[in-house]
Amino acid sequence: ELNHASIIESCKLAGAKVSIYKHNDMDDLNKKLQQKGKNKFVITEGIFSMDGDFSKLKEITEIAEKSKAITILDDAHGDFVVGIDGKGTPNHFNVTKKIDLYISSLSKGLGSFGGYVSSQNNVIDLCINKSKSFIYTSALPSFLVEYSLKRFESNREKQRKKLENNTNLLSKGLRQIGYQIDSKTHIIPIIVGKEKIAMNFGEFLFKKGVFVQPIRYPTVPKNKARLRISITAWLSRKDINVTLAIFEQAAKKFKI
Repeated sequence: ELNHASIIESCKLAGAKVSIYKHNDMDDLNKKLQQKGKNKFVITEGIFSMDGDFSKLKEITEIAEKSKAITILDDAHGDFVVGIDGKGTPNHFNVTKKIDLYISSLSKGLGSFGGYVSSQNNVIDLCINKSKSFIYTSALPSFLVEYSLKRFESNREKQRKKLENNTNLLSKGLRQIGYQIDSKTHIIPIIVGKEKIAMNFGEFLFKKGVFVQPIRYPTVPKNKARLRISITAWLSRKDINVTLAIFEQAAKKFKI
């Protein structure tokens, strides 16, 4: 239900019959998979980009397997960030071998540009030869490919642990101030409701030296406007303390 717009558009381009199950509702997913259909695919994000919550990937793969459906995972926000050595959401939930088609971005956790698909050789060959959106897109510059490959080979566990620690510190601090924080990942939304409040909130933070993107309709539903905090491993303890102090000022100003 909360899959990224790129997934929705891809389904439209494919001309597939789309059935949307309720967000992380496994009963509804199971019910939808009982519908008639020759080839069935279950498509989900690993970490949802607006709420920062994990998909129920273990349960999803089990249900898909029972229904003989192909599991496609968009792990743009989980790859290089969660799992041992940043191996992504499937590693985090120990279901790597149950993902049939793994799609990810090089521009999020890796800090590069572009994206990639990982699957069986025959699936990759099909994508290369049949995917018009791939065929008619310019190839990535060679220096970006080389940079990305070297980052793939590097030991990312130290940075991953630093990011995890920063996430825990900031989340805990925000809760102590009084913000309602439900996210368990590096994407932390603060839902303020009104779009004008979100824009003013973001402007206040920016003037204080903290960049947090306000998110509003149509990216999120009306009256669900929010500030989406994206934490990085490069933040120092001092950076986090300063950020928390400014968020405390904002809480008083906007009566959050």
